[in-house]
Amino acid sequence: MERNLTLWKNLIDEHPVCTTWKQEAEGAIYHLASILFVVGFMGGSGFFGQLYVFSLLGLGFLCSAVWAWVDICAADIFSWNFVLFIICFMQFVHIAYQVHSITFAREFQLLYSSLFQPLGISLPVFRTIALSSEVVTLEKEHCYAMQGKTSIDKLSLLISGRIRVTVDGEFLHYIFPFQFLDSPEWDSLRPTEEGTFQVTLTAETDCRYVSWRRKKLYLLFAQHRYISRLFSVLIGSDIADKLYALNDRVYIGKRYHYDIRLPNFYQLASPEKPRSPLIRHFQNSKKYCDK
Repeated sequence: MERNLTLWKNLIDEHPVCTTWKQEAEGAIYHLASILFVVGFMGGSGFFGQLYVFSLLGLGFLCSAVWAWVDICAADIFSWNFVLFIICFMQFVHIAYQVHSITFAREFQLLYSSLFQPLGISLPVFRTIALSSEVVTLEKEHCYAMQGKTSIDKLSLLISGRIRVTVDGEFLHYIFPFQFLDSPEWDSLRPTEEGTFQVTLTAETDCRYVSWRRKKLYLLFAQHRYISRLFSVLIGSDIADKLYALNDRVYIGKRYHYDIRLPNFYQLASPEKPRSPLIRHFQNSKKYCDK
């Protein structure tokens, strides 16, 4: 303890105190370096935030090195600042190479900019998601799934085109770009369960969609909990949009709407009538809205 106090005394008390201060200010290069340091430390933590930070810090260290070499002629200050400039430059090049190496097909670029980027998903995370998927083309009037025949073994998200959803020949709704094709079916099954589609999905135009195989996607969820929570939010939002979009199409009589938020009201109001196919389609998805 006494040894530490002696060291502190030597550093503070016995160190020569500045008796005179320079009257003139340092040159413009010194002040430019200080401004670059201040602005540089305001960057973010993502890829582009790091590029911003290291580029401005590198320029700041370069200006400090020039100032040390030209104005004060201090070799040690010049050396340290120049070394730090080299480190920032190498780090900038490394990060820029990583960003440039993350390239996607046009469909994935459109998907990222429209759906994932607004949620703050970084490119490395999206790359992990994209590598587990494939882009599929569905021609006009071809079926993505047939009622009672197609097994639920994947999850798909529409990129372009329009999908018509029907049940027993009755029109339900359309699926538009950046909506899931089979979110209710996905949510209705546990990972160990199997099932078939209760609706028919038909392409009204030439469509392109991104598809994830069920087993491969569950494996991805097990490895990356963040991605699992992300898809849970996206699928839940998609199901809610589909449910509420159907609310105006479901009737229990000439003057009454069936409110999907009250799943038992239909049976109480009309016990003698069969359950509507529109309700039957989302029977397994209502539990999600009650959570």
